[in-house]
Amino acid sequence: MFGLSDFISLVISAFIILPLTILIRESGYLIASGIVGVENPRLTIGSGPRVFKIGILDVRKYYQLYSRFSYDSLKRDNKFTYIFLYGSPILMTLFLALALNALIANGILQSFMTFWDRFVFYAIFYLLFDVVPMKMQGGMPNNGMIIYEMLRYGKRTDFNESPFIPATSDVEQEQQDIVEKIEKRQKEQSK
Repeated sequence: MFGLSDFISLVISAFIILPLTILIRESGYLIASGIVGVENPRLTIGSGPRVFKIGILDVRKYYQLYSRFSYDSLKRDNKFTYIFLYGSPILMTLFLALALNALIANGILQSFMTFWDRFVFYAIFYLLFDVVPMKMQGGMPNNGMIIYEMLRYGKRTDFNESPFIPATSDVEQEQQDIVEKIEKRQKEQSK
């Protein structure tokens, strides 16, 4: 039976554990971008209008489940750079899952076991959907599919024209468009 404790656990999972797992996953891109040398990296958390921007961190108004990494260009533009960059969230999520699982198995994280078990669950969930090559919403390939295509063909072979990781300048333009639409609607409503 679904009770109050289950509801509280669900809320914690949906609004704390899941977004933290996504943030840690996306930080894999940031670490890799520092190693391979990307220009103008940005980690956008959430969607909609910007709440604040500090350095490379861009926090948006609406739910943080939608997060993305963007950059303008790579200093070293070859297939191994792309493989490493697209593999970085997989490696980060794998490290998170293995580290938490080892801490749980060795009795270090005994308090709040349900919290840590769910953290490992979501990390493995994202790892599974990142590593198994497949097409996602809109025909976009996931990281596993891009890595597979890079290893097999040396390039992306899907017919989707939009980049998997958008340019930061495009993300910034999208933000400006959102702000303009909001301002336009506010003017229309005030009349």
